[in-house]
Amino acid sequence: MADDRPLFIPVILGTPRKGRMSEHAAELMCREIAKRPGVVTELIDVATLPIPVDDAGEAAKDAVFSENMNRADALVIVAPEYNHGYPGLLKHVLDTNLKEYIHKAVGIVGVSAGAFGGARVIQNLIPVLRELGLVTIFWDVNFTTVQSRFDESGELLDESFLLRIEKFLDELCWMAETLRHGRAHVTIGGSE
Repeated sequence: MADDRPLFIPVILGTPRKGRMSEHAAELMCREIAKRPGVVTELIDVATLPIPVDDAGEAAKDAVFSENMNRADALVIVAPEYNHGYPGLLKHVLDTNLKEYIHKAVGIVGVSAGAFGGARVIQNLIPVLRELGLVTIFWDVNFTTVQSRFDESGELLDESFLLRIEKFLDELCWMAETLRHGRAHVTIGGSE
């Protein structure tokens, strides 16, 4: 591959709520991504982004967030399930960029206090991410009953999640490398 820079896979923490348990899941994902050779990451918290809420789309674009999305080879979105859906601020933030996402991989980490582990937030985010031009991987991570998965300091209590995360990241990194190669060497229509 001509581009041998490390893969950049930021983690987007998709909720601004106080006391959010999904923060522990996002930090865990960053730690696990950072362990991978040839991969760098960064936590992007939607609660701290200076994106105005009185405008939308390109008009609300933040230059730093946009540059991170442009530089990203893949994304991990950590989102809690809110009444079978996703946080409104996450959608608002994602909508501020378009071309920056085209043909880049994305994996979703669902978080829920219930037994389904954010399965419905994942189900509802997939068509949104597809419309934005992102390519969703087929593995997800679901933090069921999240309040029992981490201690007060954010340490993971259930080591079985590490195997799921490893499988998720294997797929995400493979897709990120494949799509990076495609963006650099293959034009739409198949001619090089």
